[in-house]
Amino acid sequence: MKVERLAIPDIILLTPPRYADARGFFSETFNARRVAAAGIEGDFIQDNQSLSLLPGTVRGLHCQVAPHVQGKLVRCVRGAIWDVAVDIRHGSPSYGRHVAAELSAENWCQLWIPGGFLHGFCTLTADTEVIYKVTGDYDRASERAVRWDDPDLALPWPVSQGKAVLSEKDAVLPRLAECDVWFRV
Repeated sequence: MKVERLAIPDIILLTPPRYADARGFFSETFNARRVAAAGIEGDFIQDNQSLSLLPGTVRGLHCQVAPHVQGKLVRCVRGAIWDVAVDIRHGSPSYGRHVAAELSAENWCQLWIPGGFLHGFCTLTADTEVIYKVTGDYDRASERAVRWDDPDLALPWPVSQGKAVLSEKDAVLPRLAECDVWFRV
């Protein structure tokens, strides 16, 4: 498995090998021992899957706070996404900064996003499916979110404001500056 730490070293890009032959391919997409050796801590307790029908669909920016903090290991199994993590750990040298990676069925990359980060993605193709493992249970009371287009974050989304496909909930979120402190280093 190829392991690459991004500009914020807590975010890790993983690329499992694929073994192809005339039938197709085989890939071990998750191995707890190898993931731990890559520096990813936490027990994965649930898998989630989403389907986004239209390109330009934005999901995020979301996180969960204590006691139900979630780390996420995200991969795209059909289509492609621009996946982003924003550091919201007060006191972190990278507070308010982001890292992003394109995840696709073609490049087979996975992105590790630990607790303390907002997470979101934008679909680059139609009929995009994303699967992600999480380290904590979903808890509505612990869920927090920030506007995807927060001008203070200035994320370089691959879709313009008027073209993004959003849920009703994501369309009315606050800016990060309007939120309480959710995480501290």
